[in-house]
Amino acid sequence: MEELELPAGVEAVIFDCDGTLADTMPLHYRAWAETLALTGVEMSEALFYELGGVATEEIVRILNARHGCQLPVAETAAAKERRYEELLPQAPAIRPVVTLAQALCGRMPLAVASGGIRRLVDKTLAALELTHCFQAIRTTEDVAQGKPAPDLFLSAAEALGVPPERCLVYEDSDLGLEAARRAGMQWIDVRPIVEAERRAQ
Repeated sequence: MEELELPAGVEAVIFDCDGTLADTMPLHYRAWAETLALTGVEMSEALFYELGGVATEEIVRILNARHGCQLPVAETAAAKERRYEELLPQAPAIRPVVTLAQALCGRMPLAVASGGIRRLVDKTLAALELTHCFQAIRTTEDVAQGKPAPDLFLSAAEALGVPPERCLVYEDSDLGLEAARRAGMQWIDVRPIVEAERRAQ
């Protein structure tokens, strides 16, 4: 990550947001835990990370199915997102990935493709002072199907005007990497980078 060694043929780079550019995943889990605390429904940290990249309302549906309960989908998702938004200013940058985005800024078409909602993605990018680097931002509101469907990445590539096979994706979840594969894009799993960053802190 120190050097700009992009694979041959790459003409655009697409970044996931949560867990890739910003280390927001612990904050998302905390927001879920606090939101669910009064409901009697629990979500293990392992399940949370397994569901990385899944839209918030869909996670509520999955929890309902797993626990045989009836959490109100829209209300529960909105409560979780409100709590997360309160915690968001605490999110640290994933420095090596942010450094790469800054180095590529203005040199190559860049996009964000996130399973999050636009308002929160915009806030995250603003907090990282990266908004100006991206020619396209695609979120769960922009597509019919979220990750692992390829829709988000394909929409981002189309907005950049670059063929999918010439795009490189930076991702931190199995579902996101599967979406990149289905989109026919090259990809890099940033989780080893994130873990190294956490150990160094």
